Amino acid sequence: MNQAKPNILLIYTGGTIGMMKDAASGALRAFDFDKLLERIPELKLLDCTIDTTSFEKPIDSSNMNPRYWMKIAEIIDTHYEAMDGFVVLHGSDTMSYSASALSFMLENLAKPVIFTGSQLPIGDLRTDAKENLITSIQLASLQEMGKPMISEVGLYFEYKLYRGNRTAKINAEHFEAFSSPNYPELAESGVHLKVNHDLLLRPQPNTEFKVHKQVDDNIMLIKLFPGINKRTIECMLNRPLLKGAILETYGAGNCTTEKWFIDELKRAINKGVHLINVTQCPGGSVLMGQYQTSMQLMDIGVISGKDITSEAAICKLMFLLGMNTSGQEFKKQFETSLRGEMS
Repeated sequence: MNQAKPNILLIYTGGTIGMMKDAASGALRAFDFDKLLERIPELKLLDCTIDTTSFEKPIDSSNMNPRYWMKIAEIIDTHYEAMDGFVVLHGSDTMSYSASALSFMLENLAKPVIFTGSQLPIGDLRTDAKENLITSIQLASLQEMGKPMISEVGLYFEYKLYRGNRTAKINAEHFEAFSSPNYPELAESGVHLKVNHDLLLRPQPNTEFKVHKQVDDNIMLIKLFPGINKRTIECMLNRPLLKGAILETYGAGNCTTEKWFIDELKRAINKGVHLINVTQCPGGSVLMGQYQTSMQLMDIGVISGKDITSEAAICKLMFLLGMNTSGQEFKKQFETSLRGEMS
């Protein structure tokens, strides 16, 4: 008995990958994804059934915000039972943020949600779009004993599949635009698809898929630099409605030990603002208390972001605030790996 082909839903949100040059004007415009198979006949060779859907008005990823994350989550929720996997076409600039956000919003995910895009439009002669798209669909179609092999939010770009919430965009010009500094790639595309099975998240048995549709964006990102002054920190941390802030600190989580700085942080924490310590280094981890310059942060209740990326930290902060998590439970949840986002 032949097993049915996997059903894959392709979700186009916007971005370079879905652009074609207009024959008359030469300007880039989004093409009709209902005619995707006509544009890319190679997709007919894939051993899966492909359905497509698109934002009514595709957006540049620079305009991505939580409202659009909700829309992507709702599309996945609506089609979850009928589909075996999802591929989200997205502009590369904010793809790591969206992949991180969706990883938290989709609880007990048991199917692949793979983000991809391109540096050149799909109609360009030298485009990277076709390979990224074709391999993403192949990865989303992989099955073991009739069940999806991948059951998490991934990001595929330039021959590598990464855990989405471990990625950061590192280059605006090269095809190898993303890196995963603190976690190895989940799969690599060469002559064969090599999947690193031991690195994949495994769905918990007997758990129900759940979509969280509330996030709270009353947050701030504060990158420390030599010379940052009291007025700046006061202005940032006294913003009305502020509920949380990511502190991008030096090295393994270090900062100035000047009294005014520690006092301002402590004042914010006492008002209920959650402060998260994340290293501004591309790779590595926060180790609060390793040096004297981070000991005071630990003492006043700053939360360790460990080896989480700033992109994932921002999305996790918004997610937990949207869940109305507070107090010690918030600290416990943030310092716990919920979707494989930290070691």
